[in-house]
Amino acid sequence: MSQDPTTEDKTSFRLPDPAVVSRTMADVAERGQRIVTDFLKRQGADGAAAPGPDPLNIGSAFMEMTTRLMTNPARLMQAQIGFWQDYLTLWQNTARRMMGEAPKSVIEEPKTDRRFKDDAWRENEVFDFIRQSYLLSARFFTNVVQHTDGLDQKTAQKVDFYTRQFVDAMSPSNFLMTNPEVLRRTAETGGENLLKGLSNLLSDLERGKGQLRIRMTDETKFKVGENIAVTPGKVVYRNALMELIQYQPTTESVFKRPLLIIPPWINKFYILDLRPKNSFIRWAVEQGHTVFVVSWVNPDEKLAEKGFDDYMREGPYAALDAIEQATGEKAVNVIGYCLGGTLLACTLAHMQAKKDTRIKSATFFTTMLDFAEAGELGVFIDEEQLQSLEDKMNKRGFLEGSEMATTFNMLRANDLIWSFVVNNYLLGQEPFPFDLLYWNDDSTRMPARMHSFYLRRMYQENDLVKPGGIELDGVPLDLRKIKLPTYILSTREDHIAPWKSTYRATQLYAGKIRFVLAASGHIAGVVNPPEAGKYSHWVGEDLPPDPDAWFKGATELSGSWWPDWQRWIASQDKAQVPARIPGAGALPPLCDAPGDYVKVQARD
Repeated sequence: MSQDPTTEDKTSFRLPDPAVVSRTMADVAERGQRIVTDFLKRQGADGAAAPGPDPLNIGSAFMEMTTRLMTNPARLMQAQIGFWQDYLTLWQNTARRMMGEAPKSVIEEPKTDRRFKDDAWRENEVFDFIRQSYLLSARFFTNVVQHTDGLDQKTAQKVDFYTRQFVDAMSPSNFLMTNPEVLRRTAETGGENLLKGLSNLLSDLERGKGQLRIRMTDETKFKVGENIAVTPGKVVYRNALMELIQYQPTTESVFKRPLLIIPPWINKFYILDLRPKNSFIRWAVEQGHTVFVVSWVNPDEKLAEKGFDDYMREGPYAALDAIEQATGEKAVNVIGYCLGGTLLACTLAHMQAKKDTRIKSATFFTTMLDFAEAGELGVFIDEEQLQSLEDKMNKRGFLEGSEMATTFNMLRANDLIWSFVVNNYLLGQEPFPFDLLYWNDDSTRMPARMHSFYLRRMYQENDLVKPGGIELDGVPLDLRKIKLPTYILSTREDHIAPWKSTYRATQLYAGKIRFVLAASGHIAGVVNPPEAGKYSHWVGEDLPPDPDAWFKGATELSGSWWPDWQRWIASQDKAQVPARIPGAGALPPLCDAPGDYVKVQARD
């Protein structure tokens, strides 16, 4: 029988240094009082009413599920019988292990699940029993919820999502007494890991001004413009909503058509310019493009009344005018990423109605247009939650960046919440410096009017795909009239813009379309430089209405999709001109890239 890793070497256990304990407790008392005082002051200053008893509108969904379950007790009983049979087998196997046998596991977690990577979860029969017991319970809960008959799609999705949130939260890896790695560290350090974890917890509460804001990376190791977002360029235009960056060329000649990139304003543009080795912006410059990028402002209450139409006028339209002044070119290729792609589609439909032909090709990265099946984000979009959100936004003039970040983190709770709880608070370790997580934590606010319009008219009502369903600046939009050559890039494991939903755009546009599906998710599938040799992508010329039919007929190719896009964009117009230097045209430089707007943080 293997030994418990926490008692293997009793001599390794030591008591914590009394001086360390004393200092920590004094620090806890002082900082705790300050945190509570600051939190109460902010509550009064915000004028926020106390939240309702069910702000996420979960109770009614689970009540309906319970009612439906009771209408078919036989199915529930059958599920319980299966669960207890598996549990009995687990008990028997554990007893056999204690007798020296080596029975197979009753259940195993997916290979992508890193919660149980410590060897003790399998080598020690007690922790192996805890692990398998949890996995069996988790499977039982999720199966019962997912197979409840009679629930409408929205209710079923909400119940499933919050059941998985509960199941993830209850993982034995999240608790001191049931995590062998934490117990071992506690024995080795005499509990100093827990004292350090308490200090980390207080620091995160201080960062959140009384609300928990988990630190995911060592923020001191990064600075925008110094070691991330460092591709050379100049800000050549600025208005209330955006700065326009023109990047320094690295080739003697460039494509005649400039390239405009419109990123989402839910996050900052430098996801496409994290480091030189994985910067799509730098790579596009090296391919011979004159690259312009919109850097959106991080809005405050002064921009509360900015709407989606303002983002169109002061975003793509203003950028096109500025690019013409900077380069003399009217014809432009444009990329839209996520919400930036949604804005691009709206702009294209608007330009089509106005007979404005300056955009000659469109590329969409992970862009939702048809929101009928919006993925797990749809869990947060119902009337009760929207009203609660609008009440908060109307008081402040904007949606807090931290609230948006929390929503996205919940979509991958084990990776983006619980792993840091274990590392920072239980193991008492400092988070690893990681540029992607620094960007993920550098959240942005949303103007109240714009965000309410986006959530209601697109997510809730799905008006964008209805001809004339949405008007911007008095112009009814019809996506079906867009006739440009179009490149659509989706990612197979996207939890924000599910690829089968983004694929629906292939049935909307009237022009010639190339659809490419990249492996991995919303970020890693897009930010995948060829040199990395990671992830594959699928291509297929035929575009049937059913995305599964497309995938069945598609060809998988190894490596990055970037070269495929470059071949496609180059084929649109091969004409070349001498390289353009930022500031050499009619627009003098305002400051160096990455500009000023990107450096404003939501917590400032």
